[in-house]
Amino acid sequence: MVQAKDIMSRKVITITEDETLKEAIDLLTTHRFGGLPVVDEEGLLKGAINITDIVQYAKKIDEKPLVNLSRWFSSRSEDVDMFYSSKSREAMKKALVKEAMTENIITAGAEEPMQELAKMMKRHRTNRIHIVDEEGQVVGIVTRSDIVLGISKPQ
Repeated sequence: MVQAKDIMSRKVITITEDETLKEAIDLLTTHRFGGLPVVDEEGLLKGAINITDIVQYAKKIDEKPLVNLSRWFSSRSEDVDMFYSSKSREAMKKALVKEAMTENIITAGAEEPMQELAKMMKRHRTNRIHIVDEEGQVVGIVTRSDIVLGISKPQ
């Protein structure tokens, strides 16, 4: 039986809740991720920040819709091009991850069967499951792509 530990990404890049949204955006675009685990100073999982969280936060700052989202999160975009208005741009440089992150996220252990991970993703409408150890530290991430690849693994 394929388990989380067999398909998870182990090189997890995290961000702390006291870093800025600008730093989160830089990590997301540099690594082409859809989201990042948010950890405290001890490395314990506190939540996650994803592109949707950032877009929703930007909408609270500036009611005008964002334009050209594909370019908005392109690694080739200039900092000044990232947001529709200067008001949003400046706010992202100062706003902290903890202001926009999602705190209640879905986690599982490394022994969780792949089939259960897929069910959890569907049930909770999420694209990723954070894999944590007994202390609550992130040891991996399983995405929908990992599930698809896991299906093709010989059992």
